[in-house]
Amino acid sequence: MAAYREQTVEIALGPKGAFQTGIVGALKRRVAPDQTVNALSAKARNRKPPKAPQTPKVVELLRTAQEWRRQLDAGGVTNQAEIARREGITRARVTQIMALTRLAPEIQDHVLSLPATAHRSAITEKALRPIALLENLCLQNDLFHGLIQQTR
Repeated sequence: MAAYREQTVEIALGPKGAFQTGIVGALKRRVAPDQTVNALSAKARNRKPPKAPQTPKVVELLRTAQEWRRQLDAGGVTNQAEIARREGITRARVTQIMALTRLAPEIQDHVLSLPATAHRSAITEKALRPIALLENLCLQNDLFHGLIQQTR
């Protein structure tokens, strides 16, 4: 005959906060010594942990673009093609990233101050590209504020 042991599991008998209010019941089961009772469903036990907040990709790209601009201005690198070879990306991609430095200073400050989030940021490099192509900084700011309003 197999050996069994009793295991007691406390369960909440009501809505959220039932444990805090003391509405708790006990369930006793006889289980084999090598088993345990789990009150969570298999789906709940296998749930992935929540994503850790991360800095939005556009923030990292703008920082990279600013650093590349400093290197070009200081003479550390001769041109964007050299940056592309060093980074292992295409010259076109370097141009796309460098275009972020043409944004109005207020927009750059706003992008650099974006908080870390667990989900994708609404302000993306792709959304900023057409704004960066404009020469008029006031128009850039207007379009950027329109972009922010769309994301709310």
